[in-house]
Amino acid sequence: MQIGMIGAGRMGANLVRRLLLDGHDCVVYDVDTEAVEKLAADGAVGTTSLSEFTAALEIPRVAWIMVPAANTPATIADLSLYFQPADIIIDGGNSMWQDDVDTAVTLAKQGIHFVDVGTSGGVWGLERGYSLMIGGESEVVSYLEPIFDTIAPGVDAAPRTRGHQGATKPGEKGWLHCGPNGAGHFVKMVHNGIEYGMMAAMAEGIGILQAAGAGLPAGPETGETKLGGDAETAPMRNGRYYRYDLDIAAVAEVWRRGSVISSWLGDLTANALSVDPALEAFAGRVSDSGEGRWAAQAAVELGVPANTITASLYARFASQGNDQFPNRVLSAMRAEFGGHAEQLDTAGAGGSGTGGSSATTTGRSSASSSGPSAASPTAGSNGSAKSGAAADAAKAGTAKAGAGPAGSGDDDPEG
Repeated sequence: MQIGMIGAGRMGANLVRRLLLDGHDCVVYDVDTEAVEKLAADGAVGTTSLSEFTAALEIPRVAWIMVPAANTPATIADLSLYFQPADIIIDGGNSMWQDDVDTAVTLAKQGIHFVDVGTSGGVWGLERGYSLMIGGESEVVSYLEPIFDTIAPGVDAAPRTRGHQGATKPGEKGWLHCGPNGAGHFVKMVHNGIEYGMMAAMAEGIGILQAAGAGLPAGPETGETKLGGDAETAPMRNGRYYRYDLDIAAVAEVWRRGSVISSWLGDLTANALSVDPALEAFAGRVSDSGEGRWAAQAAVELGVPANTITASLYARFASQGNDQFPNRVLSAMRAEFGGHAEQLDTAGAGGSGTGGSSATTTGRSSASSSGPSAASPTAGSNGSAKSGAAADAAKAGTAKAGAGPAGSGDDDPEG
């Protein structure tokens, strides 16, 4: 079967390669001509404009759009100028499901069919296949089955569910027609919200393990623990219960085998820790690409409690530095009502839960007879002042300075 692909980033390119390997004909367009040339070398037909792209497609034309979500509406609008009635446009990115409903109505006025496909699989999809959650007209989805069968992992990617035998059941091939337009991206949105929560739970648990050596001596010459106590820091009740210098990478490995929480996310976490046990390549700023927000908003509108998804979304906001001003407000209130001074880590965050550095007192204080002095915040690693809460986190060794890999602005629809 022939299909066109607009977008030759990591996801789009791997979708094309997977389709080519299974004998499909692919026509490719991207503003990045070098990316198109690479796929042409693999056997695709490369084009340099939407008009050339459209002319290379057989009627009825089928085009899969795999571009960053912010660029999708304009891309669909531009392509619709060239497409004719009975042609099919597929949005395989992470558009909001409400936009899908409206887009389908707009395209239907021109006789163009629209299909929304939530695509999960990340950079591993070429090898593993992609889980596809699909919304659209039943007849159109049926027409596209050969494409979906190739892209999806297939029934053998996982053991069949107990009681399933004989003919494959919906979803077993790794793709599912979820319902009318918008249903595919709605299901993918919830999928990504769950992903947020699972990732957050894994990260928080590993954070606890990393900090489990807080009761160990700070050095051979002193009996003080690495988490010292003072008037502004809640003391550890009994440090002797927290003297574990755990091999986090090894823990991640043992969890992969026979554990109730074993998962692909666990596999990926173990991979990352084996390469960089302290994860020093990352600053800890976690982006959110929209689906978590939409999932939380949908939960509110539907009246469904979504505590974990919502909390994990807020944790991402905090990692982006959006908690800095609220935390300064907290520090300011503590200084006003109790003369509490902030505890700041002068050397930056510790590299591990068992290796924090010394702290110093700064900020407001009520020791002066003339009242609180002017605040003098110390800049944190992100250029903004660290609050008491952020400093406490740094002192515990749970914050990490430095810069992680830059975002690619690619077509990857994972969260």
